[in-house]
This record gives sequence, structure tokens and C-alpha cells, in this order.
Amino acid sequence: MILQALHHYYLRKQRSDDPKDRLPAFGLEEKEIPFIIEIDGEGRFLNLADTRIGDGKKKTAQRFLVPQGVKKTSGVAANLLWDTAEYVLGVDTRGNPDRIAQQHSAFRNRLDELPESAQSDPALVAVRKFLDRLDMPSLESHPSWSDVVATNPTMSFRLHGDIELVCQRPAVAAAATSTDATATVGTCLITGQQVQIERLHPAVKGVWGAQTSGANIVSFNCRAFESYGKTERQGENAPIGTPAVFAYTTALNHLLSKGSRQRIQIGDASTVFWAEQPHDLETMAADLFGEPPKDNPDRGTDALKALYQSVESGNFAVGDADTRFHVLGLAPNAARISIRFWETALAYELARRLKRHFDDLKVIRSPHDPEHLSLFRLLASVAVQGKADNIPPNLGGDIVRAILEDLPYPATLLNAAVQRCRAEQRVTYPRAAALKAWLNRSIRHAYRNASNPEKEFEPMLDTGNPSPAYRLGRLFAALEKIQEEASPGLNATIRDRYYGAASSTPVAVFTTLLRLKNHHLGKLPKGRAVQLEKLIGEIMEGLADFPRILALPEQGRFALGYYHQRQAFFTKHQD
Repeated sequence: MILQALHHYYLRKQRSDDPKDRLPAFGLEEKEIPFIIEIDGEGRFLNLADTRIGDGKKKTAQRFLVPQGVKKTSGVAANLLWDTAEYVLGVDTRGNPDRIAQQHSAFRNRLDELPESAQSDPALVAVRKFLDRLDMPSLESHPSWSDVVATNPTMSFRLHGDIELVCQRPAVAAAATSTDATATVGTCLITGQQVQIERLHPAVKGVWGAQTSGANIVSFNCRAFESYGKTERQGENAPIGTPAVFAYTTALNHLLSKGSRQRIQIGDASTVFWAEQPHDLETMAADLFGEPPKDNPDRGTDALKALYQSVESGNFAVGDADTRFHVLGLAPNAARISIRFWETALAYELARRLKRHFDDLKVIRSPHDPEHLSLFRLLASVAVQGKADNIPPNLGGDIVRAILEDLPYPATLLNAAVQRCRAEQRVTYPRAAALKAWLNRSIRHAYRNASNPEKEFEPMLDTGNPSPAYRLGRLFAALEKIQEEASPGLNATIRDRYYGAASSTPVAVFTTLLRLKNHHLGKLPKGRAVQLEKLIGEIMEGLADFPRILALPEQGRFALGYYHQRQAFFTKHQD
């Protein structure tokens, strides 16, 4: 199902009316080529063209369509008419002359293996002459040669006066896309056609934490993984035709590519989004989950407004409500890629579930807090020291699965949020949003068919909420407020000393705090003291007794009550 959806996405991009939006044709791939060796018809060196733009280490090379690269491991394998400087020119950049000689020889052998129709091409003849004479002094005198030696960049060839590279010429491209007559023919699991079966699938790159050279979704490299009778024939254990393999890997590499608007990083899961037809939800989903760029900080907020408008109206700016939408989460696993989650739904249903997620997160905030709360900011708020490296590895994927399938959030989110509140004695805006979302989803699913369900928590202070833990959190905030007004300029309040105990073992703390409260009220003006006394009475009206211990969900209610009451103290009220 996953590979079929990626195959359909490739075919969709191939039919695009915009040439810039199309994916490479079969047998080709887009590659950054920093340097191009320009030669004349006799193979004489003319120039070393630098295609990079930018400053310093942020230079970006121009991308070209080239024959698809071979899958490289620790052995020697050369690409057709493009590769690193070691392969193309035999430049020793690592102090290993024997291996460099093998690499350069392999590069030249690829040219000899081309059919006669390509061998006679004038540009290819010129390349062969260039390699035969290999005028290294002219190359070494070029101003860019120091960068070549230092970085071992990817290089290719261009005939003087041509716009296209030599490897892009029709004769060479036709030879690069030809099939192997000796390969196994079988039924492709994706298309159902009788075609050549691919033995080794191209690597998928861009998955965070995986090998930089790429990893695979489909691979067999051990007898334990191979079917009977297909030993050492790897790809035949999951027979997929060569064109279909090219299609799904090209589509996935495109979605995972640097700068893609259809991918985000959620914990250790690299997540991509796509639809069967062009749809604005493809990029909207990434903007909703991801952190907005510095040059456009309102992107997430704009996407959130567009999401609410789409759900309310049932219409999207681009695409239909019944377009099928796919979400794929990938995580590294040694040499392979593991599927962390996979969800398929209609666009409107997915948009409705996304809206429900943001409805659950909605909580009162201060003016400097962002309206749009990205998933990364949510995860970082419950991580130790707020660092991305400390985010629990499976938490991001579990939250996304809960959002996409409209399920309760994982218990690890509640545990992490409560633990950070206790450890830092602070209930921040993202943590309060996470706690409210977790509690409301839990209530909604626990009382789905109940006649008298528990009341869900409001975005702001709910004075009528009967939850004892919620009222205890409000009471703790009120007692802290009394202390702050009685002793302005305090470096530490009861929160710094008692928050952890008050939220877990209330009976051991609140009797002491209530005694101290009378001392603090005596320092306040009479009118203000009476006002705060009434507030304390209103909060405690629904408390029969102080519980000995609060379970983890109750500690979440305590934190949310504390946060709501604190925000209410600093919110201007209008009659």
C-alpha cells in the first residue's frame, strides 16, 4: 500500500503541467553538480565551470538531470559520465592511490560498456579523448582547483557551445535507461505487470538519523530474510519491477529532500505528506506541525486559519474534500528504514482531525505566546532542559498517530509534562496546552457512551469545574498570589518550595499553607484581603477534604487549575 501510493504520486508528478514540478523520467535523477569540465570537440580542456552560488560554506550547486547513480557501498562503482573528482579525474584526495586508480578505471569502463549508438556521439568521443590525454597541469592551474582537492566534489562534462551536459545527450540518456536482458523477469507487486525485477533498490536519503549514503525500505542481506530458493537473489524476495522501484524511490527522495514543504521532523520520525491529486493540505499539514521559518514567523498561524476555514466551509483552496491523503513516518533502524506510522484518510476527514487537535490544545495565553503551537515546541516543552535531543524517541510518532487516528494521546505525554512541571516548578503555556489536550481526549474517549460524562476543560478558567485536583491547583495559585502581594519583590514563592508536594501529596502541604495565608492577608489592605478571602472560600467550597495522594492524571488537573488561575490574575476582566 505504501509503495503503491508513492508510485501513484510519482505518476502524478510526471503528468504535471509545470516542468519545474515534474520528477525525473525513468533512469534519471536530479543531482547537484558543483563543477563542470568544459571541453572542445577534440577533448581539450577549456574551463572548469563553478555552478555554486552563495557565500562561504552555504554555497549551493546547480541541479542537473543525470543518469541515475549506482548504489555504492564499500566497493568501487562508478556513475555514468558524472561522479566525484576521484572517479572522474583520478585525483587522490585521501592518500590512497591504489583505490583512486581503481575508481578512475571503473569510471572509464562505464564509457566502454555503452552501446555503439552512444559510442559514436561526438560529445562522448571528445570525453574519451580528454580522459586519454588528461591535461592535469591545465586543471591544476585553474583558480577553483583548490576547492576541488579540498572537497572532492561531484563533476561532469559539457561540450563547448552546448547547454546540456554530455550525460544528458539523447544517445547517452537512452543507453542509461535501457534494461538488462539477462535480468530476472517476474510479476511486479506494485503494477502487476511482467517486467524486469530489480535486485537492489536505490537508497532513500533524507531520513534523520539514517546513514548519510541512504538506507532502504526494501532490502535483503541475510539468509534469515530470504525465501526458499531465492538465496543471494535479494530483490526477488519482494519482486518489484525496475520502473516501479525507480518511481517509488524517486518520489520518496523528492518528498524527503532538503527544503521540501511536504516533510517535517517529529522526534526521530521523518514525516512526509502527499495526496493523490494536487491539494493545499499537502503543504498546510507541514506548516501546522512544523516550526515556522524565521523569515515568515506567521506561516503556522496563517495555515491554522486556513485549516479552520476549510473545515467550516468544507472547501479547500486547491483540491477536493474527498481527495485521498497519505501521511508516512519513517525512522532509522541500522541499514534499513522502519515505518513508524502510516495513515490514509480523505482530505476533509484529516483536516477535521487536525482541527480537533488544535481545539484540544487551545488554552489561554499571554500576549507574547504564539497562537500556533507547533508539534516541535510542544515536544520540546516536555523535554529535559527543553532540548530536542532529550525528547523521548517514540513520543512524536505516537502523538501524530493519535492525531491522525483521533485517539487519546499517549500516556508518555502526560507523564513528561507533569514531571517537567514538578522539576521546574513552572506550568508553561505549551505544557498547559499539552495537559489540557491529554485530559480532554482521555475524558472524551473514556465517557464516549456514558450518560453523565465528566466535563471537559475549557481554554480558560472554569470556576464551575468540580474536579478536586483542579480546585487544588487553583487554590495553590491563589495562596501564591496572596504571598506575592503581601511581600512584593520576593525572590522565591511557595511555588518554588512546595509545588511538587502540593501537586502529589496535598494533605501534607495545604494545612501549612492555609495557616501561613492568614499571616500574609494581615499585610494587605482590608478591601483586597476580603476579596482574596472570598476567592479562597469559592475555591474550597467544592473541596470536602485534602486528598492524601494525587494520581498522575490528577496531577495534570492540578497543574492546569494552577495555570488557569494564574492567567486569570493577569487578565483584564470587563463587566
